[in-house]
Amino acid sequence: MPDIQNLIDNYYHLFSNRIVVLALVIVIVTCIVGMFILLVWILINRNNLKKRLMLGEKLLVHYQTLLIDYLFSDDNAQEMDKIKKIAQSEFSRNILINQMIDLSINLSGEAKTKLRELYVCMGLHQDSIRKVHHRKWHIKIKGFKELSFMDITTVNDAIRKALESKNDILRLEAQLALVRLEKHDPFGFLDHLVHPFTMWEQLNVHELITFHNLIVPDFSRWLNSTNDTVVVFALNMIRVFKQTQAVDCVVETLKHPNTVIRRHAIDVCGEIQLRETLPTLKNRYKDEDYHNGLAIVQAMGKMPDKSILGFLKLVLDKEEDVQLQIEAAMAINKMGDIGTAVLEKLMLSGYKNYQIIIRHVLDKRIN
Repeated sequence: MPDIQNLIDNYYHLFSNRIVVLALVIVIVTCIVGMFILLVWILINRNNLKKRLMLGEKLLVHYQTLLIDYLFSDDNAQEMDKIKKIAQSEFSRNILINQMIDLSINLSGEAKTKLRELYVCMGLHQDSIRKVHHRKWHIKIKGFKELSFMDITTVNDAIRKALESKNDILRLEAQLALVRLEKHDPFGFLDHLVHPFTMWEQLNVHELITFHNLIVPDFSRWLNSTNDTVVVFALNMIRVFKQTQAVDCVVETLKHPNTVIRRHAIDVCGEIQLRETLPTLKNRYKDEDYHNGLAIVQAMGKMPDKSILGFLKLVLDKEEDVQLQIEAAMAINKMGDIGTAVLEKLMLSGYKNYQIIIRHVLDKRIN
């Protein structure tokens, strides 16, 4: 009996080993076949990509010639037919759209109008509109750019929906597109922003304003926005474009519950010298934190006025912080002869040990 059991065990182990070997052989053969298929696919794909690149370059050169001929030809219909004959596939139409976008950047007047007419007559705007409704965000962005450069406004509502996206890049491109497309209210998108208006987005919008010479709106309109980042942007634009007519709204913003917004408002007051805000700044000083208090004194130094001389002397006298004392002394000194006389008198009084600060401020070799 034991011999029979041993024989059975030996056959079992031998059979198991054969199964393992067979499984390994199958795995190895499968891997080799899979690698071969992958290699063939890579080579075919690489070859197709190379062909597409070569075709794209060829079409690009061809389209450049045809578009120039179209723009400067009297027989537009004939030139348009030539373009239509080679712009049949989706690939060739995308190449044509890209070339039109590049060309439109350097065109204006009648030439740009003719290029837009060609874009619409060939139905290329429908291609761009389909991209706007695409589920992939990078294709949506391409549609935004194409429509904005070609001034197609029919899907502005769809672009505006992208302002609610969590995708920062998609949201930025929607903003830039709407600035170009909303002729009557280029910055109306600020009314609809739910997500934070990032510094990168703000810089891009500002660059768009200056690059395209857009009409600058009255940014005080957005100082009451519920989106704090929009309020900060509005204050920055008021400062950059020196919108002194916004003084009343800026004064109200000095009372904003957000400390950062108040600091931006204080900076605006000083940078564009809104002297009407001096009484408010003086009254706000005692209720502000250190950084905002320092900003108030610095703002006063940018718009020297005799009416705040007493306040600045009080800051110099009562504050223990050296930086506050220096800024107050500098603000007094900027008032001219009157300010200089006050500082010299204080330096000689010996009442308080801030002679070093005043001497530093009055030193013409430093200032």
